[in-house]
Amino acid sequence: MECFLLVDDDVAFTKVLARALQRRGLECVCAQSTDQALQLAKQQTFSKAIIDLKMQGPSGLTLIPALKQQQPDIDIVMLTGYSSVATAVEAVKLGAINYLCKPANTNEILAAFEHIEGDIAIDIPEQRPSVDRLEWEHIQKVLAEQDGNISATARALGMHRRTLQRKLNKRPVKE
Repeated sequence: MECFLLVDDDVAFTKVLARALQRRGLECVCAQSTDQALQLAKQQTFSKAIIDLKMQGPSGLTLIPALKQQQPDIDIVMLTGYSSVATAVEAVKLGAINYLCKPANTNEILAAFEHIEGDIAIDIPEQRPSVDRLEWEHIQKVLAEQDGNISATARALGMHRRTLQRKLNKRPVKE
């Protein structure tokens, strides 16, 4: 039987997703932090992991290579409400097989594990991203390069730390 590792600091979301997977006959173990997830991975073998990007403590990106080192055959899908091109690329580089934006339902999450190869028939949007969206993605890229350090990111962007924090507290700009 496949066993899923769900890693998200949102306890309510984790419980709902775990119940939905269990209704489909899948075993689930939940963790609320990267440290807790790594402890669980030492005790049990998982076939799949669903990891949230932004959690209290270390980011979900730091968990991907650590989990892959402990369990090389694990398939990982990164799930986040703070999506950007930079974090999606980084998650895949680190070993995730797919990257989904919240909100995602159980069917979409399970489909992400099945859809590993690229899709050459994917629709390419005609509309270019807005300046606000490009700014959001650039901030996310620099933040990832600075390992989530807001002060270092503000210095790299040449902006005041409080200004950066205000921008980060806003939802991602819709495309």
